[in-house]
Amino acid sequence: MEDFLKKHYKKIIVVIMTFFVTVSLLNAKNDSATFDEVAHIPAGYSYILKHDTRLNPEHPPLLKDLVGIPLSFLDLNFDTNKQFWTGEGLPRIWDDGQWEAGKHLLYGAGNDPGQILFWARLPIILISVALGLFLFMWGKEIAGTLGGLFVLTLYAFDPNILGHNHYVTTDIGIAAFLTFAFYFFLKFIKNPSWKNVLLSGLFLGLVNLTKFSSLMAYPILVLVLIGYPLIKKTSHSNEENSQFILRAKVFFSYLAKGIIILSISMVVVWIGYFLNTYRMPQEVINRQINFSFPISDPNKLSLYTNEALTFLNSSDYLRPMGEYFLGVTMVFKRVAGGNGTYFLENVSSKASPIYFPLIFLIKETIPLLALIAFSFIFTTSQIFKTTIKSIRMKGLRKKFLRFLQTGVTEYTIFSFIVLYSFLSITGNLNIGFRHLFPILPFLYILLTKKVFDFFKKKNPAARHQLHVLLSVIIVWIIAIAVFSYPGYVSYFNETVGGSKNGFKYVTDSNTDWGQDLNRLKIFISQNPQIDKIRVDYFGGGNPEYYLGDKYISWWDSKRPVEAGWYAISTNALQTSIYDKNKTPENNYTWTKQFQPVAMIGNSILIFNVTAPPIQP
Repeated sequence: MEDFLKKHYKKIIVVIMTFFVTVSLLNAKNDSATFDEVAHIPAGYSYILKHDTRLNPEHPPLLKDLVGIPLSFLDLNFDTNKQFWTGEGLPRIWDDGQWEAGKHLLYGAGNDPGQILFWARLPIILISVALGLFLFMWGKEIAGTLGGLFVLTLYAFDPNILGHNHYVTTDIGIAAFLTFAFYFFLKFIKNPSWKNVLLSGLFLGLVNLTKFSSLMAYPILVLVLIGYPLIKKTSHSNEENSQFILRAKVFFSYLAKGIIILSISMVVVWIGYFLNTYRMPQEVINRQINFSFPISDPNKLSLYTNEALTFLNSSDYLRPMGEYFLGVTMVFKRVAGGNGTYFLENVSSKASPIYFPLIFLIKETIPLLALIAFSFIFTTSQIFKTTIKSIRMKGLRKKFLRFLQTGVTEYTIFSFIVLYSFLSITGNLNIGFRHLFPILPFLYILLTKKVFDFFKKKNPAARHQLHVLLSVIIVWIIAIAVFSYPGYVSYFNETVGGSKNGFKYVTDSNTDWGQDLNRLKIFISQNPQIDKIRVDYFGGGNPEYYLGDKYISWWDSKRPVEAGWYAISTNALQTSIYDKNKTPENNYTWTKQFQPVAMIGNSILIFNVTAPPIQP
């Protein structure tokens, strides 16, 4: 079996990626607009059309540029004389404008929203395909051909990846470009050639143009840059002074090349922002700066930020970096402010420290969690045995130094996983498992390394048995992806009773992001007895566009509750019932008196109210 897989690995890759691409394209076609796509899509189109980043400056332009390229060939109606572009009369220039622009482009200008969504999503799918093939290559380097196929399987059949790899957001993009950046930086660390300096600087710049959270990688990269040359194996010398000089040369060579890498990355960032802002009026950026960091703010940090950004904006040459750092500072400000969300029967803008650990445990597949547990136990056992043996032989220091010299890939990406997880857990922005996507490719790589290291230590008979067990796990992983179609966004594992129960624990992009409005339309068409339906929808779709004259706008405090059909997004339902600022007189507590008659994509509940509920 092993020989067969190695011989036909290219065909197996084609089969895996065919499934991956097929379900991605189908969901790109069938999913309605998610909440964030309403802001990202018009931004991407306007960046290519106008070279102006006034829409959605909170994120860098690279991914939106890629999204805007296919849209630029569609001859879309997009009126830049409206408020969303001019900013006149909008209380929040950068925020309200992007959402209004999305509603206009998708539903208010006579365009075909289905066509826009599909073509805008296509570049994101292509990035996700590139990431999968890249992970195969990296897995093959560290664990052979079977390792490459294994890491590709973990990635391509993860329902969470399949749920978001076709949406116009930054989640898959940052996972991909962080993976590329780390790979080429580690190549530079192992071999500091000028070719690797150039590639490392290029991809570090590209990841900076993808999402501002990429800055979380810098502490790890800097530590490796400074620490590795101090322990790197060099030519032996009997003279202590000669050895010190050689070590110093290696250290300062790495440091100098690291500065060059950083400089190259900043040049890439400058070019990226220049191409997107050279037609952007200076006063528009000034308005953004003064809105985000008003001079009247008593916080001195806000004032200093305003002054620094205004200085950068005053120069034609520095203006691209001014817009870049404006986005960086806006993100820090938003994270500090938090975001209201439902989690475990509570609605709050304050983050919970158990949010990300819990949603990881209930949204990742059980076989993957089992592999993580195995890898943790195996690694702990390795460390314990090696430590005991080294202490007995008085070679612990030498063994540890050897690991630092040869295991730079493992401890670098593991350190990033730990740091990113810690910052996510302690941060104040709990809005979805998708925010953990940057660590998933590294997790797949580490799991692959550990699983195949374990196999190497076994005799042929034991290895055969383990291959059978691994085959069962792989089939399990694949089966989950196949049978979960198309509801990947709302996937939850069996520990909470499966996907249909996920909304009881957490909502937002973990469950209900607006992806099922088109499926609601299909459900209504298949049930002609539904003449009118009261809809409380959360997402980026337009219920009136999809449902026509059957649609009645509804919200939680609307009274009286009428007899008839209701479609309520699980996000709207849970945030209403568990918001402590709402009472039964103005929330959805009344829905508990009725059993839902259907559930659309695990994100929209259908109620048939035959008689008005008993009022509290």
